[in-house]
Amino acid sequence: MSVTPSAAERVRVSAEPDWYESAGISLGIRVGNLVFTSGQAPIDAQGATVGAGDFEAQARQALANLSTVLTNAGSSLADVIKATVFVTDIARQDIFAKLRTELFPNEPHLAESFVEVSSLADPEWMIEIEAISLVR
Repeated sequence: MSVTPSAAERVRVSAEPDWYESAGISLGIRVGNLVFTSGQAPIDAQGATVGAGDFEAQARQALANLSTVLTNAGSSLADVIKATVFVTDIARQDIFAKLRTELFPNEPHLAESFVEVSSLADPEWMIEIEAISLVR
């Protein structure tokens, strides 16, 4: 997918298949050289939960989905400047910190909020990640 928006134009970012189309939301929106993603869940392309009960597997799937959305917008995980991570158990922060070091090694480090919530859209989900990224 190639996206060349004007500075003020909002361009929908999608994937094939687009796992959020049926929910009526965009996987992401690109405005100029910024990409804003919807929260990426631990689901496969058909919308089935991946890694039920396994936080690391779910985090890796959510990050893989985030990577796909960013790539389709002309960006990448390396270009993420702000991430918000929603988890159902704050004690999993050490597992995510290991993944952050692995997948976001660039400095300066990204800005991040790590937030515990009582539940996510699906009771099996343990994590959801949204991001703001640059397009270089």
